[in-house]
Amino acid sequence: MKLLEATTENINSAVQVLKDGGLVAFPTETVYGIGANGFDPIAVAKIFEVKKRPAFNPLILHISSIEMLDKIAEYSNSKIKFLIDKFWPGPLTLILPKKEIVPYIVTSGLETVAVRMPNNKVALELISKLGKPIAAPSANSFSRLSPTKAEHVVNQLGENIDIILDGGNCQVGVESTIIEILEDKQLILRPGGIPTEEIEKAIGKLSGSENVINPNSPGQLQIHYAPKIPIKFYSESELEANKNKKIGVIFFNESKFENHFDVIKILSKTGDLREAASKLFAFLHELENLNLDLILVEPVEKSNLGIAIMDRLTKAVNKYL
Repeated sequence: MKLLEATTENINSAVQVLKDGGLVAFPTETVYGIGANGFDPIAVAKIFEVKKRPAFNPLILHISSIEMLDKIAEYSNSKIKFLIDKFWPGPLTLILPKKEIVPYIVTSGLETVAVRMPNNKVALELISKLGKPIAAPSANSFSRLSPTKAEHVVNQLGENIDIILDGGNCQVGVESTIIEILEDKQLILRPGGIPTEEIEKAIGKLSGSENVINPNSPGQLQIHYAPKIPIKFYSESELEANKNKKIGVIFFNESKFENHFDVIKILSKTGDLREAASKLFAFLHELENLNLDLILVEPVEKSNLGIAIMDRLTKAVNKYL
């Protein structure tokens, strides 16, 4: 494993690794991804092996241009085109009918493929120089915390990746929003970096998907994004029930009952949901590596990016119910 600053020279080295069938971790605006040449089934298989990711859970293909999209997917729907024009590059993933060139290992055997164009210079340069889409889920062990810093990738996957490109902290901090538009409905498969309200303003009302047994996109499973120590939602009753334990707490914008906690983290003193989202996984990584018995986290209002934050937290809490 090589941990390298994301310079042009090191990006060129990473491109060669991808051409040779290796794995590269790289930053996006959402979280760090673990990537392989999206047209190389054997290389893509390594992602599932390294992450211990179930084979039924599809991957996202990351692209750097509309020309690249034309090669891998169909997208004649006018609303899809509108979303592409409005939100790409950015934290929006679209589920589209795939073309034959896309290996079925990427889509877990489905006829649809998840695609996005990241809004990150390192990611776009890496994809563009490879000249092919990069298949890349988050660069973490399956169901564990998503990485928002290069060091998070080192700590979880370390020697299993050929090159980790360090591009600094991820700006958004939660994964992309995933949308699928069908003839009779518009689905949000995963809330994420673009608030649901913004998408609904653009194309109209979205409904949720109930297909979590055989998901057609990442992030649909009910247990995911969890730290390695128990996590629960903060409440005074939960605090009382665990008062003799060593507890770390994450509050949204202000601290409460300071003397009850060993560690306190504040997501945003100004109540900014964007700042809160960008810090969430970083704080959870810090707390899981301390000698704590429990993490408590304060729920946030389910609006705008709060929907994505609560989606990640609920799936983490579900692991310990």
